[in-house]
Amino acid sequence: WKVSLPDGTPAIVKGLKPIEDIADELRGADYLVWRNGRGAVRLLGRENNLMLLEYAGERMLSHIVAEHGDYQATEIAAELMAKLYAASEEPLPSALLPIRDRFAALFQRARDDQNAGCQTDYVHAAIIADQMMSNASELRGLHGDLHHENIMFSSRGWLVIDPVGLVGEVGFGAANMFYDPADRDDLCLDPRRIAQMADAFSRALDVDPRRLLDQAYAYGCLSAAWNADGEEEPPH
Repeated sequence: WKVSLPDGTPAIVKGLKPIEDIADELRGADYLVWRNGRGAVRLLGRENNLMLLEYAGERMLSHIVAEHGDYQATEIAAELMAKLYAASEEPLPSALLPIRDRFAALFQRARDDQNAGCQTDYVHAAIIADQMMSNASELRGLHGDLHHENIMFSSRGWLVIDPVGLVGEVGFGAANMFYDPADRDDLCLDPRRIAQMADAFSRALDVDPRRLLDQAYAYGCLSAAWNADGEEEPPH
């Protein structure tokens, strides 16, 4: 709900319902406290399952895609992630979920496929994800579900909302962006767009674009594992 603070400043009250992903919401609150407004909305208060949040405006990054094009939106996202995922002197909250735990559904699907004698994309992606997680060079606090509709233009500039709070390499923090906006397959399946996004994000985050693309591939297979419902292969 949108509310007004005593000084007239708008804010948002968010009520957490006892649903399956409430743990994500609670970790997300810890993530926001840790960020303390740096690239993310501020958590102004919290009582039980109610959160008082800084108002982040109404304009989303998806509006920029529609009005000014995907290239500009990608550059905005890259600049914001550079700030959001920069090294911090503040210790990471202990509640943040390790990226390996986040990928549990992919690893389970891969085991099931291997046990059935199937060498699927799930198996391949799980091997890649395991290798990258095992040799991770540096771990950062990650938003965990970054996409074009939770990057908002506020009075303080571009900010993220609705984090789930993970710990992992920064490339995993950018991976979901390759599959968004969700209703724009013309963009998400365009090799030129994928290459441009990989270039922009790898420069902003100082990561190898090939590793970033591997992380994006693994994340896409994770998302497919969450939604597979009996499919033999993740969508390509």
